[in-house]
Amino acid sequence: MGSKKKVAKEKPIDKMTAKELRELAKEIPGITGAHGMNKPELISSIKKARGITEAPLKKSDSSVRELKVKIKTVKAKRVTALEADNAKMALIFRRRISRLKKKTRR
Repeated sequence: MGSKKKVAKEKPIDKMTAKELRELAKEIPGITGAHGMNKPELISSIKKARGITEAPLKKSDSSVRELKVKIKTVKAKRVTALEADNAKMALIFRRRISRLKKKTRR
């Protein structure tokens, strides 16, 4: 049978623990003070040292006021769907309202 050696893949940086990140940071000559850094700081400094550009964080949807305005418009659409005896669309709008309300509570 063929002898295949398993190549040890390195875990993605985001999935590593802080302890593993510190060990990795000690091997990189450009990083100092790794023991005093927390996980997000370690990740950003390692990515910077390796030349990996960090993707910008996903922008939060919107403010609570904007969400409440959306809820009002969807509620109006739901009322019109109920008046038109369109139960399927009314159900869809009800679910959207529920999702938007959950976002306001976060």
